Amino acid sequence: MPKRLTDNLNSLYIGAANSMRPKKSRHKIVAYVESYDDIAFWRDILGNFEDENHFFEVMLPTNDSLAKGKKKVLENYLGERLGQNMIACVDSDYDYVLQGVTSTSRYINKNNYVFQTYAYAIENYQCYAESLHEVCVEATLNDHQLIDFPAFMRLYSQIVYPLFLWSVWFYRKQKLNAFSLTDFSGLIKLERVSIYHPEKSLEDLSRKVKRKLNSLRQKYEGVEEKLEELGTELAELGIQPENTYLFIQGHHLKDNVVKKILEPVCIILRKERENEITQLANHNLQYQNELSCYQQRQLNVDLVLKKNKRYKTCPVFKKLEGDLQLFMKRLNEEEQGVKEDSINYL
Repeated sequence: MPKRLTDNLNSLYIGAANSMRPKKSRHKIVAYVESYDDIAFWRDILGNFEDENHFFEVMLPTNDSLAKGKKKVLENYLGERLGQNMIACVDSDYDYVLQGVTSTSRYINKNNYVFQTYAYAIENYQCYAESLHEVCVEATLNDHQLIDFPAFMRLYSQIVYPLFLWSVWFYRKQKLNAFSLTDFSGLIKLERVSIYHPEKSLEDLSRKVKRKLNSLRQKYEGVEEKLEELGTELAELGIQPENTYLFIQGHHLKDNVVKKILEPVCIILRKERENEITQLANHNLQYQNELSCYQQRQLNVDLVLKKNKRYKTCPVFKKLEGDLQLFMKRLNEEEQGVKEDSINYL
């Protein structure tokens, strides 16, 4: 049998299988995602759009190998397999900001059955600034707020934004070697962050960014005027200087920015709690028991970030929810139309 016939189920096949179900049972919509970690993220989102007629099953893009990733998910379009019964759910990466410059970007931004994060990746949502204090509380069981995380990430974003525009411009021009994503990520990482003077790490970052900006301006004269137009276009997409961190490489953001500030904050918060136990314990046995109990209940920052779901108020996330709402509305309207045509025919 040709391999094409043994590939993953396509939307039409799933639709046919749905038609053989009992009339009152719900129809299945298969959602292909990039990796194991993505399953939980998309399951949590898609579950909110299930109704009495439909449910989602989230899975990896193939059931005959361990192949994963965005490319594997989007291979479906080669056979036009996506449809009402099968969708693809992917990280945007730079495909959202590229706005159709590449074939992949065109496909992701135009296909009604491909849903993207809009933020660069899932990790960007997990690092949503307004949720970071709660991440610290969950990791340390200490609600003392040491840093205004939204203000810190806003300043960070404003500093890296001009360099972000250059990065997007080079990628839109397909000049990847001139200023690669790796180069960009290396320049905008934070060095050691002082919790008592976090502004110093931002000042160091600002100096580093300005040096690179001066170098780019000298080497590519006339481009800066075009970057103003690009900034206006990106603003219409919801990308502002204040939220740039949502659109830079997700793994870099988590490892080289957010964790650089979260981990030292959590160290201090844990020490505060342990000092409190030391001061309040009536005797050594109570101290040992209470300290042991507290240490057992602490969580790793990386784990808490990975399970963080407090990003659902993020405006960019609302855009993703809007796409899914529209998909379900169209689906129900089309199914209702088919049902009415069937009744009229009879």
